[in-house]
Amino acid sequence: MKAYLFDLDGTLATSESLKARALAQTCALYGVEADPLIYADVMGEDWTTVTGHFFTSCNIDPPRDVFNDRFRGIYLDLLETEVSATAGAVPFVLSTRERGIKVGLVSSAASWMVEKVLARLDLKHAFDVVITQEDVVRHKPDPEAYWLALSGLGVDATTTLVFEDSLAGLKAAKAAGCRCVAIRHSFNIRHDFSAADREIRSFDELAAASSYAPPVAPGDIEPAK
Repeated sequence: MKAYLFDLDGTLATSESLKARALAQTCALYGVEADPLIYADVMGEDWTTVTGHFFTSCNIDPPRDVFNDRFRGIYLDLLETEVSATAGAVPFVLSTRERGIKVGLVSSAASWMVEKVLARLDLKHAFDVVITQEDVVRHKPDPEAYWLALSGLGVDATTTLVFEDSLAGLKAAKAAGCRCVAIRHSFNIRHDFSAADREIRSFDELAAASSYAPPVAPGDIEPAK
């Protein structure tokens, strides 16, 4: 493998549950009690789809710019105090760079969210290319974001491994022609990862298996179970 591409929320960072809570708390400002778990239905998709899902579920129709501003304040507070890295994620990214493999970040989140999370994880300067919501027209599960990352790194999809935690992300990676490792956690339990090349719960599993040795050939990746 010549490149690894990483999703951010839920993949490198334990931020999906925080985003869900922030969305629910923002809906509460409009007098509606929202279940944070409904975010799992649209996790990994574009922001318009995410907020629209909450609006429909809660039967509210606030001005999107006002809702987004309120959400931003709540979410930033949660990120400041509660976000953490997925087990083994930070050393895995840094070790990958040390082995001479190119690394990129491909997120459907807005750039301000991505910058905040990367700063909290001390990974702000760890990636050779960073793709965010503002960089594409068609969001995951469309492969545009991954095509853009591949072009930016100058690598081919057949030599690139993607790490994702949502069905939308998995579909985008596969549509781009990449292999994909799915990260399973409590918030994506209903997502179907049967198409993934491997499924893990933390990057420590990869560290234990390889001791950060050079990556295996594509055909040697253990199938998903």
